[in-house]
Amino acid sequence: MTSVQKALVIGGGVAGPAAAMALQKAGIEAVVYEAYSAPADDVGVFLTVATNGIDALRTVGSGKDVVAAGFPTPKITLRNSSGKDLGGTNTGATLPDGTKSHTIRRADLYRILQDDAVSRGIRIEGGKRLVDAEQTADGVRAVFADGTEATGDIIIGADGIDSTVRKIIDPNAPAPHYTGLINLGGYTDGVAVDTESCSYSMMFGKRAFFGYAVLPSREVWWYASLPHPGEPKKGELEAVDGLAWQRRLISFFEGDSGPAVQLIKNTRDPENLRATTTRSVPNLPTWHSDRMVIIGDAAHAPTPTSGQGASLSIEDGVVLAKCLRDLPTPKQAFATFEKLRRPRVENIIKVANSINNNKAPGPIGAAIRDAFTPIIMKLTSNSKFMMSQYDYHIEWEEPVKAA
Repeated sequence: MTSVQKALVIGGGVAGPAAAMALQKAGIEAVVYEAYSAPADDVGVFLTVATNGIDALRTVGSGKDVVAAGFPTPKITLRNSSGKDLGGTNTGATLPDGTKSHTIRRADLYRILQDDAVSRGIRIEGGKRLVDAEQTADGVRAVFADGTEATGDIIIGADGIDSTVRKIIDPNAPAPHYTGLINLGGYTDGVAVDTESCSYSMMFGKRAFFGYAVLPSREVWWYASLPHPGEPKKGELEAVDGLAWQRRLISFFEGDSGPAVQLIKNTRDPENLRATTTRSVPNLPTWHSDRMVIIGDAAHAPTPTSGQGASLSIEDGVVLAKCLRDLPTPKQAFATFEKLRRPRVENIIKVANSINNNKAPGPIGAAIRDAFTPIIMKLTSNSKFMMSQYDYHIEWEEPVKAA
């Protein structure tokens, strides 16, 4: 039986509320502390919740509203800059009730998970930016920027790729890895595209990468990955306004086959276009101390190419709750959690990073990529490894044994 009665969960994005709901199911009180005081309506654009992520939410009685707010995107078609078909792949298995992987606005996912947690009586406190934390004789103490403090038995860092908890656990932890790409995305109405609804089409352009998904309403959600040598300095991307980004995007895709230019030109609210860096946390040495642990992007951030960032974060919350439920000390629970999770997440990150390297490889690299991608897609699209990403299921009632 666990000795943990109260967990302080730092971060109210995806991993935090998911972990809090799982902890509650395991009989552990959880309070979520979110740095921002206002809803995150302008955070990111959209993302995929794969079938394994949906299945993990269902393990704790959630997920229904996530599916309702998104739309199914079960497959991807890849093309090169001239429109040549390079192959396709599935974006997940199919759950027993027919549910497939879904694409959803990031802000909607945050809101739904937070609302679901609050509806269960879980407290979420906004405006609580963690600045320090320490282990005490019998628990932990968290200090926030507003001068307030909180105490509990453990701290769970679900505070994203720039995690404060990670730095507290290991001041020498390596910084997130910059991949050489920046991302932008938007929404377009009224542009006819020759793509079936509820599927992704992706293109290796001559100068950049472009992908889009078509909703049943024929609205198009798109994103682009542009090469950017050297990691942007703080404030550098924010200093470029949305209309300037729109012009730059158009210049990157002029001359490529496909609808990229038209989708970018007709983007809704182009003045709101924002660029973000593409980074990952691939092989973090330390995930936990005796009473603090990190989960989700704080511990193992994949690039968006994986389509698994949100789903792995949700899985983490459920697996960690099981470990804390079944093992007597936080230290044992954290060590077991890491042993169960590290191989899976790092394999997925490794594959995603290799794909990122092909998004802007130069003329010779592009020719090699276009020649070999169809062969690779045929060999891997339904491979054991690819399907293991999506078939992952957490058996809640199965006891966890200590590592």
